[in-house]
Amino acid sequence: MDKSRQLGEEKILKLLIKFSIPAIVGMLVNALYNVVDRIFIGNGVGYLGIAGTTIAFPVMLIMMAFSMLIGIGANSLVSIRLGENKKEEAEVIFGNTINLLILSSLFITIIGLIFMDPMLKLLGASEQNLPYARDYLQIILIGGVFQSLGMGMNNFIRSEGNPRIAMYTMLIGALINTVLDPVFIFIFHMGVKGAAIATILAQFISAVWVFSYFLRGNSLLKIRRKNLRLKPFAVKGILILGIAPFAMQLAASVQNLILNTSLATYGGDIAVSGMGVVNSIITLMIMPLFGINQGVQPIIGYNYGAKKYKRVKEAYKLAVFFATAIVIVGWVITRVFPEQLVFLFNRKDTDLIQFSVLAIKKFMMFLPIVGFQIISSNYFQAVGKPKHSALLGLSRQVLILIPALIILPKFFGMNGVLSAGPLSDIISSLITGTFILIEMKQLETNHKSIQSGELKMAEVDLEEGM
Repeated sequence: MDKSRQLGEEKILKLLIKFSIPAIVGMLVNALYNVVDRIFIGNGVGYLGIAGTTIAFPVMLIMMAFSMLIGIGANSLVSIRLGENKKEEAEVIFGNTINLLILSSLFITIIGLIFMDPMLKLLGASEQNLPYARDYLQIILIGGVFQSLGMGMNNFIRSEGNPRIAMYTMLIGALINTVLDPVFIFIFHMGVKGAAIATILAQFISAVWVFSYFLRGNSLLKIRRKNLRLKPFAVKGILILGIAPFAMQLAASVQNLILNTSLATYGGDIAVSGMGVVNSIITLMIMPLFGINQGVQPIIGYNYGAKKYKRVKEAYKLAVFFATAIVIVGWVITRVFPEQLVFLFNRKDTDLIQFSVLAIKKFMMFLPIVGFQIISSNYFQAVGKPKHSALLGLSRQVLILIPALIILPKFFGMNGVLSAGPLSDIISSLITGTFILIEMKQLETNHKSIQSGELKMAEVDLEEGM
C-alpha cells in the first residue's frame, strides 16, 4: 500500500502509532541535553549551578531559533523544488543552507561573547549565579556552530525519507552527552564547564554524523562547493518559509527571560534554580505531545484534503486521548512523588527542594488539560488554517503567560509568579475549546453534506437504471 492510500485507508490507530513513536523518541532525546545537564550539575555543583544554566537557557533558545529559521525554511523550500523536479536548484538551496547555518551561529557566538555579562544580567543573573552562567554559556556559544549544523541539516535527512537515521543523529548526541557529563563533572571536577564541554562534544559528533550521511554518496542531495556561495533568491526563500517557527522560538526565549527575571526579583537564586528543575520535568512530560502532533499532522491533513471528515475527527480525538493520558500520568507522578523528582536534580539543598516541590504543585496544577490544548492548536495547522494555529499556539506560552508573569507578581509576589502558569493553561484551553467546538460542528456538517450528495447520486443512478 503506497503512502497516500495508507493515510486514507489504514486504521487510524495503527497510523498514529506508526507515525508518532519515532517523533516522540526524537523529541524526548532532543530534550535530554538540557535536562541531563541540570541533573548532573544539580548533584555535582549545587543549586547555583542549576540557576546559572537556567539563566543561560533563553540564549540557547535563540541559537535554536536561528537553526530552525534556516533549517526548517530551507527544508520546506528544497522539498518544493524536488517536487517540481528541480534538483539542481534544490542543491543550490541546500548548499546555501550550510553557509547560512555557519554564518548565523558565528554571528551569535561573537555577539554573545562580547556582551556576555550585560546580557546575562539582563536575563536575571545575580552576583552569585553569574559566574556559573558565564562559565556554561561561554563554552556553549563557542560550540554553537556544531549545534546549528547538526540540528539544521538533520531536517534534510528526515525529508529524504530516512527518519530512522535522523533519529539516530539525536540519539547519538544525547547518549554521548549523558556519558560525558558525569565524567567531566565528577571525575575531572570541572563543574558547569564540564557539562558544557560534554554538550558541545556530543553536538560535534552529531554534526559529523550528519555530514558523513551527505558525503558518503547515498543521499539524494549532494554537498557541492559551488553551491555554498550565497544566492539572493535562495536566502530570501529560506527566510520567508522559516520565519514562523523562528518567531515561535523567539517568543519562547522572551517568555523564559521574563519568567527568570520575575523569579530572581521575588525569590532569588533558589527560585530561579527551582523553576529550572520544574521546567525540566515539564519538558519531559510535554515533549511526547509534540511527537504526537508530528505523527497526527499528515493523517489529519491528508484526510481533510480527501474530504474524509469522519477519519479527520477520529484521528484528532485519538491524538487528544493519548496526549491527555500522557499528561495525566505525568500529573499523577508529580502529585505522588514530587520530592523524589526533585531528588533527581539535588538532594543536599533543603531550600531548593522545598521551593521546587511547591512550584511543581502550583505551576503544574492544570497539566491534565494541556494535552488537549497543544493537540487542538496543531489541528488547525494540519487542516491549513495557520492563523488559528498560531493564535492558539502562542496563547498559552506568550499571549496569556507573559502578561500574567508581569502583572500577577506585582500583587501577589512569588505566589503570583507560580499562579501565572495554571492561569495561562485554563484561559488558553477555554479559548482553544471554543475554536475546536466550532470546527468539529463544521466537520460534522461537511460529513453529512457529502453523505447527502452521495445518496442523491445513488438515487439518480438508480432512476437512470430503471
